[in-house]
Formats: sequence, structure tokens, C-alpha cells
Amino acid sequence: MTAVQTILATSSTELLSTTSLVKLYLPILVVSFIVAVVLTPLIRWVAREVGIVDHPDEARKLHKKPIAYLGGFVILFATLVGIGMSYTDFIEQPMMMRQVPFVIVFGMVAIAFTGFVDDVWGSYSMHKTAGQLVAAAAMAHQGIGTNVAMGFLNGIGVPKHISEFSFADSSIFFADPITPAYVIGVVIIAMFILGACNAANFIDGLDGLLSGVSAITAIGIMAITLIVLSTMTPEKILHIEESMPVDLFGMQGLDGITLLGANLVLSMAVLGAVLGFLVYNFNPASIFLGDTGSLLLGYLCIVMVLLLGENGQTHLVIAGMIVFALPIMDTALAITRRKIAGKPISEPDANHIHHIFKRKFGSVKKAVLALYAMSSMFAIVGVSLAWFQATGQVRAWIIYVIAAIMFGLIGIKAIKSARRFE
Repeated sequence: MTAVQTILATSSTELLSTTSLVKLYLPILVVSFIVAVVLTPLIRWVAREVGIVDHPDEARKLHKKPIAYLGGFVILFATLVGIGMSYTDFIEQPMMMRQVPFVIVFGMVAIAFTGFVDDVWGSYSMHKTAGQLVAAAAMAHQGIGTNVAMGFLNGIGVPKHISEFSFADSSIFFADPITPAYVIGVVIIAMFILGACNAANFIDGLDGLLSGVSAITAIGIMAITLIVLSTMTPEKILHIEESMPVDLFGMQGLDGITLLGANLVLSMAVLGAVLGFLVYNFNPASIFLGDTGSLLLGYLCIVMVLLLGENGQTHLVIAGMIVFALPIMDTALAITRRKIAGKPISEPDANHIHHIFKRKFGSVKKAVLALYAMSSMFAIVGVSLAWFQATGQVRAWIIYVIAAIMFGLIGIKAIKSARRFE
């Protein structure tokens, strides 16, 4: 019996039970939550002792007194504990589930370090970009997310033999051969990570806002992942296995054949970490994420989105992007507004969506809850589209059309908003 036949015999039936999968991975959420709840006061005390605090101002920072930074280390450590737990015998993952790749952990550390440097000493935007590109390069080196390009090229009608044409044998250095699709995939990974990190950083302006939106995003991605797993059949599993690259030792798929399990681990760990942190970060907050946390959460959210397209399912990536649409919308508004005004994109202002909601509702709590509701609506749309497509009720192109309409409307709103604040 081959390795894949063993996997099918022992775990294919397990995938059909969403409830059993949730129960299996739930301890990761619980442990990450407990670590965050216990660790946050310690990190807060350290930040106050060494003077790493955020001082209020009258323009954009709405808190009344200095607040400790470095909450991002809570997210980092709590998430890492959750991921580490998945490698132990305490979580008996189905054999077909691959573990969270080490390059994702490496990217987490690189992104968090970049944010930490900015929180403590300040840094130029090029330094932030460099740190984010290091994380993107690590993912691309192992082929995490690059198959999204293959699905995109095939979706727009590029012949398969062209998109899969190999420029050179690069198996010694890279997980995948260097093909046009791979090159485009690397560019997509870099753009997604840069965009998501900065989008998360932009929206982190009110107590608990980014933490809560990240929790909603994790729930949405978890739901899409479970939907895909619930529709797995032996035929689909064999198809995935046959498309897997052979590693340097000539082995194929011995560590599992799908990263959907890794996505469940990540979503559970992130959800537990941000919920535990929200105990202290919701209004009135006693600790902030800082750039350490905002960049890290942006990275984690977009990694979970990219993992949905591990086999070129671009429609699932689009559905995941809809789940994460609130930060994207805020970034679109900010970039368009500043471009029309002739200002640098990185120049801060007080017209982000959370500032607008704060002025509209008159309080931080009401504004944050309203934005939670908006983010939840995006998540429901993204998950619903993934479910309709997985169950055959709509075709994948319907998701593209709906996404184009949604983001088109966001673009129109961005232009109108930008002209109003010229």
C-alpha cells in the first residue's frame, strides 16, 4: 500500500465531519487564548517599564493617556504556542494534513521584528518593506502561495503548456520549477503581503479594531477551509497528490497532501491569540498592538488567504479576500485620497474609515462595533460564495464577478471620498 493509499484509508472519512475537525483543533484556540490572557499583563508591564508607550495627540491618536505598545509580541507568542501544539501528539491530525510550514513561522518572526524596530526606534518605509519582502521570499522559496498564479493564468485562458513552461531546473534551490506561473506567483505573494501588512497597519487606529477584524477574518477563513474539507472526495485527494512536486529525495506527499490542516491550525491559533488580547485591547485599551502586532496580523491574515489557493483555486483566494475586505477598503480610500490630494501615500491623516465612523457615532466603542458588523458582513459574503461554489450551486466565475462589483463600488467610494477631502 502506498503512502497516499494509507492516507486515504485512514483519514478520508474523517474529513467529511466538520464537527470532528473543529473538536480536534479546538484545543489550539483554547491554549492560544490562555497564553494571550496570561502574557498580556506581563508584556504591558515591560513596555511601561522601558518606556515603549504611545502618547496621545489631538489630531489622530484619540486616547487620553500614554498606552503601552508591544502587544504584537502577545500575538506572536500566543500564535507560535498554538502552532507548536499542532506538532505534538496532543493534536492527532489526519494523515493527509500537512503541518504549518516552517517558512510561515520564519515570516512571522521577520515581520514581528520589523514592526518591533519601528515601535522602538522608528524606521523608514523601505526598512518595513524589506522585512515584508523577506517574509514573502521565504514563502516563495517553498512554493507557498505560488500556485495562485497558475489558477489565475488558466482562468484567463493562458494555455497550460505556456504557464507551466520551465525556464530552468531549479529544484535544488526552490520547491517548484521556475515557470511563468511561478514568477507571477512570487510577484503575487510579495504584493499580497505588502498590501495586507500595510492595510492592517492603516486600520489599527481604534481600541480593539484590528484585533476584532482579525478575529472575524480568522473565523471566515476557518469556515471556508472547513467547507473545502467537507467536500473532499478520494478522487479529489488523488488529484491533489498527483500534482504535488517531488522533493530532493524523490519522495512525494509523505508529510500529508494538503495545507488545509495548516490553515485550520493558523486560524485557530490566531483566533485564540486575538480574542485573549482583546480582553485588554478593547476600549478602553490598556495596551496597543503597535506596528509589531499590526504588521504581523496583516501577514497572518493574508497567509491564511493564500493557503486557500494551494492548488490554484483562485476563486477561494478571492473569497478569502472578500472576508478581509474591510482593511482593503480602508487602504483603497487612503491611497486614492492622498494621490488626488498630491500627498505621499505614507503621510498620515485623520480621514481613515475608523476616524470617519468615530466622528459619525461619537464614541470609540460604537464606531468599533459598527466596523465589526461591516467586517462580519464581508465575511458572510465571502464564506457564502465559497459554499455556493463548493456545493455546485454557482460557478467559480460568479465569485469573480461579485468580487469585481464589490471592489469596484469600493473604488468609486474611494474616489468620491478623496475629492471631498481635497
